[in-house]
Amino acid sequence: MKLWGGRFKEKESRLMEDFNSSLSFDKTLWMEDIEGSMAHAEMLANCGIISKEDSSRIIGGLKDIFEDIKSGTMEIQGDYEDIHSFIEINLTSRIGEAGKKLHTARSRNDQVAVDMRLYSKKKAAEVIFCIDALIASLIKKGEENPAIMPGYTHLQRAQVVTFKYHMGAYVSMFKRDKKRLENALELMDESPLGCGALAGTTYEIDRNYTAGKLQFKKPVDNFLDGVSDRDYLLELLSDFSIIMMHLSRLSEEFILWSSKEFSFIQISDEYSTGSSIMPQKKNPDALELIRGKTGRVYGSLMALLTVLKGLPLAYNKDMQEDKEAFFDALNTVEACINIAADVVATMTVKSENMEAAVDKGFLNATEVADFLVCKGMPFRDAHSVVGKIVLYCEEKDTDILSLALDEFKNFSELIDNGIYDYIQYKDILSKGIKKEIKL
Repeated sequence: MKLWGGRFKEKESRLMEDFNSSLSFDKTLWMEDIEGSMAHAEMLANCGIISKEDSSRIIGGLKDIFEDIKSGTMEIQGDYEDIHSFIEINLTSRIGEAGKKLHTARSRNDQVAVDMRLYSKKKAAEVIFCIDALIASLIKKGEENPAIMPGYTHLQRAQVVTFKYHMGAYVSMFKRDKKRLENALELMDESPLGCGALAGTTYEIDRNYTAGKLQFKKPVDNFLDGVSDRDYLLELLSDFSIIMMHLSRLSEEFILWSSKEFSFIQISDEYSTGSSIMPQKKNPDALELIRGKTGRVYGSLMALLTVLKGLPLAYNKDMQEDKEAFFDALNTVEACINIAADVVATMTVKSENMEAAVDKGFLNATEVADFLVCKGMPFRDAHSVVGKIVLYCEEKDTDILSLALDEFKNFSELIDNGIYDYIQYKDILSKGIKKEIKL
């Protein structure tokens, strides 16, 4: 079923119809399409372009279609080119000739552009809500488990931190992710409705009215840009990719920590799976899937960047390829954030194992060097002295805190009894990590 074709002599190939159709995926936009159409119809009547009666019939018919789709009595299917033709053709079949007036002063180019912006605004806000829940989960788990643990660089034990502080690093990451999404929402908050195909319309329409009705802060400044801009989708996909990178890093740490080699945490049975052959296995598959799906979201970003990179102004059919990539990335990132929040909330933190790992890692070596610096030794010399102390401890299979004072003095006469208080792990934390996560 076509809303165009008057200038064509021959019927479109069935192969081309199937190739060209986007209904299978752009039906996702049915709410936004109806919402934008109702605002447009109301504006047309306000401007005297169509009658109040026709506008009322159009809006009434659109509301009926909305309720029928929402309730499930009307399915979005059939031989339609896209969701826009599905709505308009079904509207016309219900209310008659008035339905054909809906598209006055509007192009499918600005129609799809406004649909995508409305949808993106709504969904970006949903992702922000999910991030807030994940942040709350991380903070709560950290507050419940303030145990000391090794901090790592190069996957080697480095300095002592707390589990709470480690979770706080991810809180900071996801707070930045939230800010990026809020910035994207601010930039996309402009209405392209009224841009027409690319150069506006000769009708005296009120773009400010439809922008306000659809809760945009303003209409777009340039018609050409309005129908061809997909920067906001690229920005959201970039934001989603960074979110997934953060989720993947968190997942990787939890996967490591849940292994017997670390045994810092235990993933809940709710988010683990077993082995088909090894009955002892408990696999962190939820986290591995998050890690794996990260590449999928990256792919959506690269796909859209590639689609847009060589397009002349204004609209080109290539832009139809924005939707599947965006919808898939959106669904993926929402699901992954929600799973991650639940994994955090339900996992068990093994504080005693974390603290035991601290004792075995020479995590106070830097503080021994700092102690010597405070006594007047240049840091590079202190670094060398402490390196020798660590070698000595490894040979004796002991830790720095267990050394006697005379053993310390074999390495430097500057070391006195004050060393023991200075390099206690609890004291190190009080000096180094002075402020932890702020609720």
